[in-house]
Amino acid sequence: MATRRDAKESAIYWQDASLGNLELLKASFVTHAFAPHTHEGFAIGVIELGAETFMYRRQLRVAPAGSIVLINPGEMHTGEALTTEQGWRYRMLYPDAAVLQRAASEVMGHNAGVPFFPEPVVHNAHLARLLLNLHAALEAGESQLERESRLLWTLAQLVARHAGHQPSIRPARGEQDVVARVRAHLQQHLTENVTLHDLSHEINMSAFHLLRTFRDAAGLPPHTYLNQLRVARAKLLLREGMPIADVALTLGFSDQSHLNRHFKRIVGVTPGQFVRNFIQD
Repeated sequence: MATRRDAKESAIYWQDASLGNLELLKASFVTHAFAPHTHEGFAIGVIELGAETFMYRRQLRVAPAGSIVLINPGEMHTGEALTTEQGWRYRMLYPDAAVLQRAASEVMGHNAGVPFFPEPVVHNAHLARLLLNLHAALEAGESQLERESRLLWTLAQLVARHAGHQPSIRPARGEQDVVARVRAHLQQHLTENVTLHDLSHEINMSAFHLLRTFRDAAGLPPHTYLNQLRVARAKLLLREGMPIADVALTLGFSDQSHLNRHFKRIVGVTPGQFVRNFIQD
């Protein structure tokens, strides 16, 4: 992970090895200006604060806070703050063309070409939140299943809504047996590093349509359901007296703080508070 900081600017750049070395950037810039350049893959991100202006296809573009920036492979562009009074803060990811091609193929249900985004700045609050949540999950080192699921789901929605010749999303097969089989697989492997490929292979369904079917029927994605199973098991192990750090390791969390974060989201208190207030009293 590469970090750059000065009085007003900061940038953190890293790769996610588990996602094919997907490159990511989180930055705040005021006076910094990018020279004209291109990317071999896509550049996709969200402006969190301020506004960025950039040259793209011989036009000057402006991306305000809340907007999504979509740069196609090989397209020359620049980048700088619209005003140096505020600068701009943003999060970017740089997926290979093959990753977007896979997302388009998953949406269409057959092999598709590399998608093309005709507009470099789009306004879609729902998709902006999906991208920010994806980026934050990758930064936090969430489970492999969550990182894979968020990446595919977010890029598929992006392709379906903003790519040229948008592919229509096939109707979900609302099969309760699919939900039951996913739940059973997660229950049986809740301490393991379950991947989206594992699930789609087990259910014999494409990864995107598995996610969509499960979301529609269960009301939440598989990785969230897996976290619920792990937290429920954590409560049992804590009641049995297992130390919190050992519970985290046993249940496949990356560390104790990872367990703390998900435990509090679901239970409302940290594991330490749970032990003190609900077990020792």
